[in-house]
Amino acid sequence: MAKLPDVYVGKRLFVGEGRPTALGIGPAEIRGSAYMEGPVIMGNATAFPNVWATTMIAPVTNTDLLGPPLIPGTLCTGINNPYSLAVQGSSAFLGHVDTALGMTIGTNLIAQGEVASRCGLHVLSAKKNFDIPHPSRKGWRLRHTCPEAPTNDVYIRGKVKNRTTIDLPSYWKDFVYKESITVSLTPIGAHQDVIVKRIDDEKVHLQAKTGIPINCYYHIFAERKDGESLIPEYEGKTPADYPGDNNQYSISGYHYDVKE
Repeated sequence: MAKLPDVYVGKRLFVGEGRPTALGIGPAEIRGSAYMEGPVIMGNATAFPNVWATTMIAPVTNTDLLGPPLIPGTLCTGINNPYSLAVQGSSAFLGHVDTALGMTIGTNLIAQGEVASRCGLHVLSAKKNFDIPHPSRKGWRLRHTCPEAPTNDVYIRGKVKNRTTIDLPSYWKDFVYKESITVSLTPIGAHQDVIVKRIDDEKVHLQAKTGIPINCYYHIFAERKDGESLIPEYEGKTPADYPGDNNQYSISGYHYDVKE
């Protein structure tokens, strides 16, 4: 097949039909813009046996593409570069994002929805935040972070009224160390001399001053026993020096495949 000369488009390039209003119409048109009805394949022509998306980007196969390393200190040049897509600047994904392999994040990951781990292990993240539009102040945002402690704790909280027991989650007897359970009680309305009488596998038993009904808030903490206990202080230069099992943890901004 004969090679065609280079094609220069002075204004806009449209392939297909349609009037993309985002690119401007009439005097407001954006010079140098392009619209393609799709689908489009870039890179390896045979990488996608079927249409997977509007734009499909595969690893580069054009041997003309040689240049400086994409990653300082590496030998990744031309067709040996490790990426199919490089974006300099912020990116926006307005739909669902699927990743078949790992995801490398250099700084923070902020999620406004559920973040689910399917790695098969317990993930105890170093800092777990959410950041959302403020529910009551226009133009503001709200950020919360989970409690952090030198132990792998879980907690429950609530209110108990006219009862002498607090029900523990049914799974706690196999999930936490019973001896690690601590209970904080805050009486409501009046002093009740309420105390924790005893704790068993299913309940926290309370006792108050004779004739006074119990009405209080409670906050109960316990340490998980489904993994090794956390070692909060250790000698080392990076998280890879942690003396315990790093597979049980996810540390923000660090990847155990590459040591610093």
